[in-house]
Amino acid sequence: MKTKHKSYSVYFASELFSIKHLIGNAYLAEAIYERSHGRFLCRLPQDFELHGKHPKTIRDQDIRALLDCDLAVFNFDGTELDSGTVVEFMFAKFADIPAVILRSDLRKAGSQRRGNPWNLMASYYPRTAIVSVESLLQYRTLRTRRGQDKPADPVVHLAGQHATATAAVICDQLAEGVVRALNKVLALEPVMPRHLQEEVYHWLSRMPGLRGKEKALRKELERALERKVDRGLL
Repeated sequence: MKTKHKSYSVYFASELFSIKHLIGNAYLAEAIYERSHGRFLCRLPQDFELHGKHPKTIRDQDIRALLDCDLAVFNFDGTELDSGTVVEFMFAKFADIPAVILRSDLRKAGSQRRGNPWNLMASYYPRTAIVSVESLLQYRTLRTRRGQDKPADPVVHLAGQHATATAAVICDQLAEGVVRALNKVLALEPVMPRHLQEEVYHWLSRMPGLRGKEKALRKELERALERKVDRGLL
C-alpha cells in the first residue's frame, strides 16, 4: 500500500538557453503547482546556482538533483530532442523514477513511422506517461472561438494582451494534462526488484563519475533511496 504524502518533488527537464525556454518552463512549473493544489513541486534547473562553476560541476549538480527527486517531467519538443534532456531521461529510467514525457510540438520527427514523433530509442520505457498536444493548433482554435482570428487593430491586440491570454489558457490546459499524468505514473508499481535497489543506487553513485568522495556520494544516494522507499516510490 503506497503511503500518501502531501507533496512530491518533480525534476523539470527542458531546454533553458533562451528567454522563450525560461518563460515557458517557469509558467508551466507554476501552473502544475497550482493545478495540483501544491501536490507537485517542480524543480527548475534554470534556478540552480551556475555562476562561476565548471561545466562538470553543473552536470553533476543536475544529475544529483534528478536522482534526489520523486518524479520527473521531460520536455521532448523539437525536430531533434535536446540531448541533455534525453540523457537525464535515461538516468531517470535507470533509477526507476516515475516520469512524464511532454511534447507540445506539432512537427513530426524521429525514426518511427508509427508511434511517438521522436527517436525510437527514447520510447517504450516503463513507469512513463506521455502528454502530447499540438499547441499551435490549440492556440489558433481558441483564437477562433474568441473571435480573434480576423485581422485586428495591432494596438487593440497588443494592449489587450490577447496573445498572452490565449497562450496562458493553452498552458494551463497542458498543466492539467501533466498533473493527470504525474498522478498516473505515481500510482504505478516500481519495476526495479527490491533486492537490486541498493546495488543499483550504489552503481548510480559511481557510474557518472560525480565529483566528490566515493563514500559521501554513496551515502547521498543511499539516503535518496531510503526516502523513495519510505514514500512508496521504490
